[in-house]
Amino acid sequence: METVYIAGGCLWGVQAFIKTLPGVLSTEAGRANGISETLSDKYDGYAECVKTSFDPMQTSITDLMNYLFEIIDPYSINKQGVDEGPKYRTGIYSDEQKHLEEARDFISKRPDKERIAVEVLPLNNYVASAEEHQDRLDKHPEDISYCHVTPDMLKKYL
Repeated sequence: METVYIAGGCLWGVQAFIKTLPGVLSTEAGRANGISETLSDKYDGYAECVKTSFDPMQTSITDLMNYLFEIIDPYSINKQGVDEGPKYRTGIYSDEQKHLEEARDFISKRPDKERIAVEVLPLNNYVASAEEHQDRLDKHPEDISYCHVTPDMLKKYL
């Protein structure tokens, strides 16, 4: 099992989507790469993300990047759907250099690579979200209206 942290805007929809993907073993809603040890109302520089544990025999960082690009606007800076601000930036964060290299390689092979605004950075820190945000759309499916991830996206890999 390997773990990567995927930021794609509103974490509710991103988590609901990622957990349907082949090879994904578990997910946890959280925040990555902030400047404090805990979350505050200001988010302290954190990006909403999904801690994603996966089986590298079934999926890869390249696969996960392809899936991520299905649900985000990779050219948008600090905005996905109606959510706006630095906490909604997109990115791949990892403790593993090989994950970062594979993500950078994925971006470098795209013809639009100069326009892509997806961060690929080492994981500095991670804070899990409160229980109310874990698997939020399973508990409150009506909240899908707040996310840029659509119901059709959620059904694609089920």
